[in-house]
Amino acid sequence: MKKSALIIVSLLLLLPALALAGGSSPTCDTKYPIVLAHGMGTQAKILYVIDYWGGVPGDLEDEGADVYITSVNAMDSKASKAAQWKAQVLEIMAVTGAKKVNVIGHSDGCLYTRYAISNLGMGSMVASHTSLAGPHRGSSTADMIMGLIPDTMEPMVGDVLNTIMAFAMGDVNGDSVANGIELTRPYMNNIFNPNTVNVPGIYYQSYAYKCKNAIGAGPIFWITWAAMLPVEGDNDVLVSVTSAKWGNFKGVIEGSWLGSGVNHLAAVGMLSGLLYPPAIGYDPGEHCVNIVKDLKNRGY
Repeated sequence: MKKSALIIVSLLLLLPALALAGGSSPTCDTKYPIVLAHGMGTQAKILYVIDYWGGVPGDLEDEGADVYITSVNAMDSKASKAAQWKAQVLEIMAVTGAKKVNVIGHSDGCLYTRYAISNLGMGSMVASHTSLAGPHRGSSTADMIMGLIPDTMEPMVGDVLNTIMAFAMGDVNGDSVANGIELTRPYMNNIFNPNTVNVPGIYYQSYAYKCKNAIGAGPIFWITWAAMLPVEGDNDVLVSVTSAKWGNFKGVIEGSWLGSGVNHLAAVGMLSGLLYPPAIGYDPGEHCVNIVKDLKNRGY
């Protein structure tokens, strides 16, 4: 009798643990691997040390995702970045045996991946394409910067920037001038987009981000945020809400009503607390986990 009572008590004590163990199934184990594509100005490692994506990859992996991080030149043309990216994705597919991948790009990473998909034969190898703050229609900030550089000075400025990026980020044969020109609104709207159309069968979706005030923009970027407002409206200091919309637009991310919004870098948690205050009410890892959960539910 005592033995039976002891067994029953033990089972009752174990029930909570068993319930937790039984309910903890991976929520981000998608059919196809997740490939993260970074933006301009750095490679996947900032200054060879700091992770561009912060804690996002770890958060995704904790939920069962198979995550890969690609790295291309910090400053280069879309065609060159796309070719570098394609080579790495082919390696990922060869190693994993996956027939397709799910792409999550940030900033310029949304564009050179689109180029590879539409123009370099990657269409059959991509299941979904998610844009986080992608300048799909260019940026007035790029217009302004490139407009300030006289045409005669572009080669010299380009050479200086290429040398800096080679030393600081590891770029090989980069092209900073092309990078800048190809982010302007005239180039994106008149050249890039008409020649980089969506591939049927791929699920395209996008998110925009918004700063509410100069505090959210940060001490370095409040000028670009303010300068973009009268030209493009709400923006994240580098990309406007309008420019970020591509495919199935999932909405504007601005964090808690108590906060100052979510800027371009905060979208992925890059250098949070260093160049700008942390975004209140927004967690980039949690956001990306929710994105990948949805991709899984959609069968990708």
